[in-house]
Amino acid sequence: MDVSEDDRMIVEQGLEARIAGILRPEIEALGYRLVRVRLSQMNGQTLQVMAERPDGTMSVTDCEAVSNAISPILDIEDPVPGAYHLEISSPGIDRPLVRESDFETWAGHVAKLETGRMVNGRKRFKGRILKVDDGQVQLRRDDAGKDEEAEFELALADIADAKLVLSDDLIREALRRDKALRKANGIEEEDAEPGN
Repeated sequence: MDVSEDDRMIVEQGLEARIAGILRPEIEALGYRLVRVRLSQMNGQTLQVMAERPDGTMSVTDCEAVSNAISPILDIEDPVPGAYHLEISSPGIDRPLVRESDFETWAGHVAKLETGRMVNGRKRFKGRILKVDDGQVQLRRDDAGKDEEAEFELALADIADAKLVLSDDLIREALRRDKALRKANGIEEEDAEPGN
């Protein structure tokens, strides 16, 4: 998979977009994909940079490599006003969905979505991802009322924020995929780093 093309459909705005633009080329040059940049007021001020390998994995060693590569760039460019903490992380199990391929990969699991505009009188949605087709994501609400349609579609272009909802099924699937990737890459269980 080519990491040099930023195919994210959900992207940052304002200062976060500027920071993403500064960091993305270096992150991609290392062979990772940028998932998200978020600046929050946690612990004073925290700059969170979320990245992953093209196969969706991200180890502690990978986080260190990204941190070591982008820290000097942040020092030189100085895009964040004031002091801040830098946090490099993987997307995690309840990951943000930022690419069309994320929706395809995690079909069958529940996601929370927010649109950038009103769609059928609302902006917040929750449903099980059924499929992605022709720029639309089809979802099914498990909690639809008797007068509501259980299945609905949203245009990917309308989605401003999306993330998987943590569930036992999602945890089992994430662990199964991680084990399969480790086996495919010849990584023994003893060599596995905790939390990955």
